[in-house]
Amino acid sequence: MLLQQQGSRVEVTKPQVFSGRMEEVSAFINAAHLYIRMRMTEEAAATQVAWVLSYVQGGIAEAWKDNLLDELAKGESEVESAEQLFAKIRDDFGETLEEERKIEQLRTIEQGGRTYDEYVQEFKKVARGSGYERRPLIEEFKRGLNGAIRRKLAEAEEPPTTIGEWQERAVRLDRNQRQSRAEERVLGRSAAHSGENAQPRRGGSYGGRGGQITWRTGGGYRGGRGGNMPNRGGAQTGPRRDPNAMDVDRGRGGDRTCYVCGKWGHMAKNCWERHKGRVVETLQESAKENGGQ
Repeated sequence: MLLQQQGSRVEVTKPQVFSGRMEEVSAFINAAHLYIRMRMTEEAAATQVAWVLSYVQGGIAEAWKDNLLDELAKGESEVESAEQLFAKIRDDFGETLEEERKIEQLRTIEQGGRTYDEYVQEFKKVARGSGYERRPLIEEFKRGLNGAIRRKLAEAEEPPTTIGEWQERAVRLDRNQRQSRAEERVLGRSAAHSGENAQPRRGGSYGGRGGQITWRTGGGYRGGRGGNMPNRGGAQTGPRRDPNAMDVDRGRGGDRTCYVCGKWGHMAKNCWERHKGRVVETLQESAKENGGQ
């Protein structure tokens, strides 16, 4: 970051040390140029040149600086201002090669997993100094975009026509989509939470403790922990009870099916079929005893 806010005063970041690497040229010149404009406009040209050279250190740049200082001392150099020094740095450290490198980057840059904001900023950085403009620049930008938003912009009723419009609308669409997905996640969690206490609806179902209870279209339900359950309309899903059955069955399993004889209206412990054989044997024994007296 070249500019920083410190209270009411704006602090300008000084340039990083320049070691002569080609990829450092643009960043170094931009940072040094900004600092001079913000902090050193009243300084003499020779002072500005000396200040810039103080950040040229290490590698091949160190030897280059020594040679330039010798030329300046002997009056053999044409460098008399910071702007002329910047031009010499570009010439000696590969301005032409820098342009070729940027063209190569521009032809291969892709958005990938980055946001559209990140892609646009990186694209602008690479495009600067590449020599590309207008339609060729737009085509390279479109090529690197992820497909979804590229298609939306290309198929819009009024598609963008300049590189600025392409970049601005791509960022805006991406932000809208990310905001929409975030809202959907929040709404989805809210719906899931409210559904935990939802009541069964007509024609729907919910899982009960002992199984699934399903509402019937005509009213009533079936299933559940105890087996068949009465419908809302009053009908029963199990066998009908004999209307002539004695009321004594109530409270003794009168609403159950006997698992011994399979008949409705009593429980197994009260089943006549279960005790019938024992009663017959008792009667036969009694008859023999009475006949033998």
